[in-house]
Amino acid sequence: MSFVIRRATPRDLKHLRRHRDGMFRDMGCDDEKALAAADRAYATWARARMRSGRFKAWLAIAPGGRVAAGGAIWLRQQQPGPRRAPMAPYLLSMYTEPEFRGKGLATKIVKAATAWSRKTGLTKMLLHASVKGRGVYERLGWKRTWEMEFPLA
Repeated sequence: MSFVIRRATPRDLKHLRRHRDGMFRDMGCDDEKALAAADRAYATWARARMRSGRFKAWLAIAPGGRVAAGGAIWLRQQQPGPRRAPMAPYLLSMYTEPEFRGKGLATKIVKAATAWSRKTGLTKMLLHASVKGRGVYERLGWKRTWEMEFPLA
């Protein structure tokens, strides 16, 4: 089966939203109210960043036109530093429809996002990988970092 990887447009936001919802459900979230609120907030957030050029997304299209997988980068502003680009692409919302898993689609989407980021002159990418997704990133050469978090509530 041959898939086409293409850039998403604002009209594709419905697919990105569905995939993000599926991603959270796969990670164990089953709070319908929280999922619905997160979806509404994400739609507004992603649409604004698409318009500003700080959100880029890619979709894997199956033969027949079905959207099989997707993922995005958010161009996050970084604090100034001696070897740091002003922006760092943050990979997010990676998801593959269950029936298309195991076909390398996540890898193809990450490679497309990586190629775009390199061509744009960015120097590193960031992400928070789910347990299920870690293998994809490790095979592509991603390294774990020592980021920490502290819950405030």
